[in-house]
Amino acid sequence: MTFIALFIGVVYLIIISKLTVGFDKVPDFHLQDNSPKTQFSMVIPFRNEAQNLPKLLKSIDNLNYPESLFEIIFVNDDSTDDSVSIIETYFSGEQVNFKVIPNHRSSNSPKKDAISTAIGLAKKEWIVTTDADCIVPKYWLDCFDSFIQTNNTNFIVGPVSYHHVTSFLDRFQLLDILSLQGATIGGFGIGKPFLCNGANLAYKKDLFHTLNGFEGNNGIASGDDIFMLEKATKTGLDHVHYLKNSGAMVTTTAERNFKLLLEQRIRWAAKTSKYSGYFSKITALSVFSMNAILVCLFLFWIMDIASLRTLVYLFTLKFCIDFLLIFKVSRFFEQEQYLGTYVPSSFLYPFFSVYVAVNSIFKGYKWKGRSYKK
Repeated sequence: MTFIALFIGVVYLIIISKLTVGFDKVPDFHLQDNSPKTQFSMVIPFRNEAQNLPKLLKSIDNLNYPESLFEIIFVNDDSTDDSVSIIETYFSGEQVNFKVIPNHRSSNSPKKDAISTAIGLAKKEWIVTTDADCIVPKYWLDCFDSFIQTNNTNFIVGPVSYHHVTSFLDRFQLLDILSLQGATIGGFGIGKPFLCNGANLAYKKDLFHTLNGFEGNNGIASGDDIFMLEKATKTGLDHVHYLKNSGAMVTTTAERNFKLLLEQRIRWAAKTSKYSGYFSKITALSVFSMNAILVCLFLFWIMDIASLRTLVYLFTLKFCIDFLLIFKVSRFFEQEQYLGTYVPSSFLYPFFSVYVAVNSIFKGYKWKGRSYKK
């Protein structure tokens, strides 16, 4: 057991260290004083988001970008609440170029169908996606435009975090997403991008068609973002970038209770087995193994089978290397004030992570009122 724990610890240390170093290799991008010229089709799928849409709509209304250069395509995925009327009422009488269209289902993935439906009607050169429960920053499109004008790119990943963080559960989720963002940025820094978030993503419409959209992974309900990234990287890493600018950060709300958090994370984890990239599979396996061995060592220690020293050494290793990465990300996102929750979260996270991973393998999950089976 000690040898296995040591091996897992060393592999984990190497991978997280590489991602931590990679984080610093991605240069900060500073918004340039360019005249905006990139045209965007903003794609926003939604299903029963009446509670969240007003905040999103207000943030869109506050965008600094010229309205003539972007359109908004809202895709209604069988909403039964007032979502559609909220959108139409908010933009009535304004000059915003928007439309609300129904989702055309053709696969097991409602969100992928929604994005494909919208892109089929999109008139602009660039597609930029976000979610209905998000808030976009004032200079969001300006950042994308400036980056596009100064880089030869066709696929851009943007930063995502949480806002209105108040409870311990909120802070626990924030630290989790900061670690994911750290891995995302670090992956780009070492030339092995393997994570992204559809809440803040932009790519050329022509690229979507060249890659045949989501063909090949339509059977998986989630993964509209990561599987598209995997396809894009195969066309050449030189044109796939991370937009490392906190002014481009899209924020969303943490899940309001533990049950919803579990469902969300199980959904996220369910697509892991479908990753095609070698590095992404190794990283996912390493993270699971590290958390699993900590849980096993703890249980074995209680049963007086394993040594407490091995458990303490391994936990300390994970605690330190994880903190270094999360600290770098929290400083970049200007959310260092939440690091105080890191200590208790570190003790809870291995159990949480293992539970999510095991359930993602053997059980289905619920999402937006729908059930999905393995």
